[in-house]
Amino acid sequence: MDSFKERIRATKPTRWVRFGIVSLIFLLWVIWLRSWWVALFIVLLFDIYITGYIPLTWWKKSKNATVRAVMGWVDAIVYALVLVYFVFTFIGQNYQIPSSSLEKTLLVGDYLWVNKMSYGPRVPMTPVHFPLVQNTFPVLNTKSYLEWPNWKYHRLKGLGNVERGDIVVFNFPAGDTVALNMQNPDYYTLVKMFGRNTIEANSDQFGEITYRPVDRRENYVKRCVGLPGERLKIVDGVIYINGEALPQPEDVQFNYYYQALNHSITDDEWEAFGIAADDRGRINITEADIPALEHLGFATTSASGQIPPMYLSPLTAEMVKKMESDPNIGTIMRMPAPEGEYLFPDKMSAGWTRQDYGEVLIPRKGMTVRMTPAAWDMYNRAIRNYENHPDSWLAEDGTVYIDGKPADTYTFAMDYYFMMGDNRDNSLDSRYWGFVPEDHIVGKPMRVLISFDKDKGLFNGGIRWNRILKDANSGLPTE
Repeated sequence: MDSFKERIRATKPTRWVRFGIVSLIFLLWVIWLRSWWVALFIVLLFDIYITGYIPLTWWKKSKNATVRAVMGWVDAIVYALVLVYFVFTFIGQNYQIPSSSLEKTLLVGDYLWVNKMSYGPRVPMTPVHFPLVQNTFPVLNTKSYLEWPNWKYHRLKGLGNVERGDIVVFNFPAGDTVALNMQNPDYYTLVKMFGRNTIEANSDQFGEITYRPVDRRENYVKRCVGLPGERLKIVDGVIYINGEALPQPEDVQFNYYYQALNHSITDDEWEAFGIAADDRGRINITEADIPALEHLGFATTSASGQIPPMYLSPLTAEMVKKMESDPNIGTIMRMPAPEGEYLFPDKMSAGWTRQDYGEVLIPRKGMTVRMTPAAWDMYNRAIRNYENHPDSWLAEDGTVYIDGKPADTYTFAMDYYFMMGDNRDNSLDSRYWGFVPEDHIVGKPMRVLISFDKDKGLFNGGIRWNRILKDANSGLPTE
């Protein structure tokens, strides 16, 4: 007790001030967190700033200059990592756009600042993880997190809710099980294509099969088009919610066939049309294709006597208009949606396409549905995987069992969302793998921090200066 009193008397006023400020911030965070047992850590803060019983800074008293120098760096790095951990977890984080599913709203090479406070930060389900990587250490190819401890889903109060038209970052729902050597398409699509036994028997081709917790699944970014409790249907590419057509996003794209009549399209013309290098799909045309081309209104001969070159690219309505005014561009035709794709849900989607899809009822927290075989097809993944009722199945007589017991109805515990990309014919989204549960929501992109064009040199247009600090949630549907 005498030692304690002596340490209290020896504490400088400035350390009391620092302790007071840090303690106030900590207690406000605890109130926001609503996990009152965490408040016990204020005892540790008191020792760090006031009493100093735990020798956390022992190295400062070392006579060895090397020890002091090395530990000084270690101390700074640990402090920085802890700070990054809390910022990335509770405030926001940077993310890179790896695919073209939201072109032209967000571009491949955009680095985004994602605000996790928009919808409320999610308390980490795997709290022990390295803050700078999602699930795998580069080079080492080992997990960047510990599976224990594992906390239940809990979201802190945020600034608002997910709204229709929002671009949202979320954990990939179908990314719970992963074939490490072949992650695109996802594991469940691979099972449909090859069969589970084939995948498990060919580890050299598909890789190790591993499970990932919710917050360690890959990050996806899409636009929210359907909210909890709504009925969604797509007719000829137009989304209908509860029977009413939604206005299309400003830069929505569909795949189009088009033809260059006089000469192959030059690089300058590609740039003028706004078509990225990866989207300049040249189609190989043979003599056998001529009757079909003539039937569709495409030219079959040019001034040189050759079949004019044909292309396939995703285009916005504005891009189509620009190409129609170009004398070198002939017929432009929207690509019909292919049949036989693996769409969600498995059995109900027979005959659906990505352009003519549905109808589906998006689950809402507290919503009760009657468990028919059709409802099981629609909601079994939500029930089994997302809401943790693995002992559930559909019997041969059509009876649904949940938690091992016959169930006529089921009431959902979470809200769900329907997400799609603006690049409609080149986006693997909810049409393919289903609903996004609320516990998978990460945050809302706010700004483009910087953007790199991989098709250009760093000092030759590689940095898209006009996108720096650009609004990352633009391109909302227009009336």
